Amino acid sequence: MPDNRPRSRAIYLLPNLFTTGCLFSGFYAIVAAIDGNYDRAGFAVFMAMLFDTMDGRVARLTRTESAFGKEYDSLADMVSFGVAPAIVAYQWGVARLFEYGAVWGRIGWVAALTYAVCAALRLARFNTRSAVQDKNFFEGLPSPSAAAIVSAFIWSSTHWKEPGLPGLILAALITALAGALMVSSFAYNSFKNVNAEGPVRFATFLLVPLGFVLIAMFRSYALLAIFGTYALSGPLLWLVRRRRREHRHSQEGVGPGGSA
Repeated sequence: MPDNRPRSRAIYLLPNLFTTGCLFSGFYAIVAAIDGNYDRAGFAVFMAMLFDTMDGRVARLTRTESAFGKEYDSLADMVSFGVAPAIVAYQWGVARLFEYGAVWGRIGWVAALTYAVCAALRLARFNTRSAVQDKNFFEGLPSPSAAAIVSAFIWSSTHWKEPGLPGLILAALITALAGALMVSSFAYNSFKNVNAEGPVRFATFLLVPLGFVLIAMFRSYALLAIFGTYALSGPLLWLVRRRRREHRHSQEGVGPGGSA
């Protein structure tokens, strides 16, 4: 007979504590960026990603998923993966674009704003379509991955004594491009179909620990490479599928005599 007794409040509190950890990490990233500690700001964004991953898993494992938790998670994501990366990018380089003229400064300001707006649109679209969307794929680049790209780039660039105009333009371009990918229609693998308890390919068995080793050794550079590759996978997969469709249609249009 199923146990219908109400669960303890402490169990329901557990996933929301992880969500609070995500929110705290995003808030800390903003404060660290304002203080000029960009390496700590970048690290804080990745800590927010860890908490964001854990809150959903804990909620599913303890069967404590709720509408409140979903809304709270979305608001925390907006702070940690929408506002925080935009402010980190702005504080590190976009603000300094004003030194090269008002036009460059406005372009950088718009790039940071574009990222924040795209993150809000991405989260709103995900919330409204999550019930009918294919669980194996995301529509558009997930906001944590976009935040990882921006934060990893800033984190890896903290050793630059003076990035100059090219480096500042690159920071603004990466920020705006990450925002655009969030609201795109490119399909990104969610990896939700991966069974950690089942058998895996030998290549996967080697790549996972290798990834952790690279992150431990190179940190920001490895994270930038990993999430940058993931961001590019969406457009590349779309291009490959388009080429295959065009090739198939061209083959179907050729008759027995060799002409359409």
